[in-house]
Amino acid sequence: MKTEEHIHFEVEQLEKAANMLKAIAHPMRIAILNYLEGNQKLTVTELHEKLGIEQSTTSHHLGILKDKGVLTSKREGKNTYYFLKNPNFGGIIDCVNKCACE
Repeated sequence: MKTEEHIHFEVEQLEKAANMLKAIAHPMRIAILNYLEGNQKLTVTELHEKLGIEQSTTSHHLGILKDKGVLTSKREGKNTYYFLKNPNFGGIIDCVNKCACE
């Protein structure tokens, strides 16, 4: 039998997972994650050039993904590199891409 504390922990964990999935659920954010798969580290400039969208829009999407725990960043000199916080996100994106192609 589950204790009230255990159920509360599960609810918090499920809410965090749902928020991560909501953050991913946008075409440009899925594209960003595709570019960051396989331990890739890219700057805002590199991503906005690959995506063909404004740099400010790219920054906005990166902020959402970072805020929800999907991405993290590291500053190196003048550049900030973005990358997947957990490499398992690559598997989620692979799965979504495969399902979308069926």
